[in-house]
Amino acid sequence: MNLNEMFGLDGRVALVTGGSRGIGKMIVEGLLAAGCARVYIVARKKEQVDETSAELGDKVIGLVGDLSGMDGIQALADELASREDKLDILVNNAGAAWGEEFENFSEAGWHRTVDLNLKTPFFLTQKLYPLLKAAATPERPAKVLMIASIDGMKLNPWETYPYQASKAGLIHLTKRMAARLVRDNIVVNGIGPGAFPSAMNRAARDNEDTVSKGIPCKRVGVAEDMAAGAIYLLSRAGDYVIGTTIPIDGGVVNANVGAGNFVDPSGH
Repeated sequence: MNLNEMFGLDGRVALVTGGSRGIGKMIVEGLLAAGCARVYIVARKKEQVDETSAELGDKVIGLVGDLSGMDGIQALADELASREDKLDILVNNAGAAWGEEFENFSEAGWHRTVDLNLKTPFFLTQKLYPLLKAAATPERPAKVLMIASIDGMKLNPWETYPYQASKAGLIHLTKRMAARLVRDNIVVNGIGPGAFPSAMNRAARDNEDTVSKGIPCKRVGVAEDMAAGAIYLLSRAGDYVIGTTIPIDGGVVNANVGAGNFVDPSGH
């Protein structure tokens, strides 16, 4: 077996939610480098979708949609079904964060965060199940990748209650969905990003030197780190990894002994 057979994604059709920027865009770039034939991206803001599609080339197909409710989820599933007979890869990346002090935390912030981070990955996968099943074989399973966060694996000091809870829930949901879908040759896994500079993680973007001090390997993540992790799980190399969420965080979750000098690097 050669490297392309292990890590290549030649001919695959993929969908990446929240794929116009940040971690989603990093994963899209990795999918293209690994050989995907078409990568659909969806986000709420048309200008961002159009900009990213134009930047990354004609293999990227931009769709505009709000996935925070069932109507938007169903609309995306219907649109994709009108274009494709099967879907090899689904990356559930779209997410939201909301922070407020405990005594003033709003129901609106709670619902938006939990819905997009936890409800949407479940129901979008459910609605796209026929396309995923059509693509899946024992020799080449379809893949679903959940983008969680290290905040679902450990506490951070910020009052982002539903964000942390929803990401922990997504990690467990990944296990439960993996147990069900593996019988259909659909493999479900997850990634827990650490500090990757983005609009959602402004600390890593705007204060890289400070944030890096709290990371065992002393740097924030770059696009290649995220793309490589996604390619591993989505390619043949990751076929025997099922229901697992891998932290890609420079060692924050599993190799951090300097808690006394903690600088929070998290956020997705």
